[in-house]
Formats: sequence, structure tokens, C-alpha cells
Amino acid sequence: MSEREKNTKNDSFEDEIADEDEKNLIRLIDENGEEQEFEVLATFEIDDSEYAVLFPTKEDEEEAYILRIETDEKGETILVNIEDPAEFEDVVAAYEAIADEII
Repeated sequence: MSEREKNTKNDSFEDEIADEDEKNLIRLIDENGEEQEFEVLATFEIDDSEYAVLFPTKEDEEEAYILRIETDEKGETILVNIEDPAEFEDVVAAYEAIADEII
């Protein structure tokens, strides 16, 4: 945290800006071996599965991605493509319902 941020910590306007700057960002490796940065817009559960909605931070990208959150054999969290079309439709519908409640 910079000295300026420390000195303005009690200012509510500065607090709002700081909150906006603290996005939940992750980096993933794409199919070409290139690192891509995403903002995690939301995570949610359906039945016993958890999902993440990711939005690329590149300005030319306009499409969000929804991936299933799983744990691998080492106990590490991984993101997995949703292969089943019916599951994907259910997840998209659930996310849209959640987004409609927020907006």
C-alpha cells in the first residue's frame, strides 16, 4: 500500500476506489500455452458442484467463461471445461438468475 493510500484510508471516496481496484484476478494457461488473465466475476454452487464465471481482462474480449471448480488428486483447486451440454445450460441459467438478482 502506498503512502498516499495509507494517508487517505479514512476517506470514503478513496475506499470505494480501492475496492474497485482490488479485483479477483487469476492467470490461466490457454491451449496455445499462453498465459491469459481473467477477473473472477462470480462463484456459485449447483447441487454438489461449484462453478466460476471468468471474464478476460483483455479489452478486445467480450465473452465470459464458466468453468467447473474441482480438486485434483494433489488436493489443488483446478478449473475444468464443462463438457456436458445439459450441465452447461443449467449452469448458464443459474448464473443468469443470480446476475438478474444482483442487477
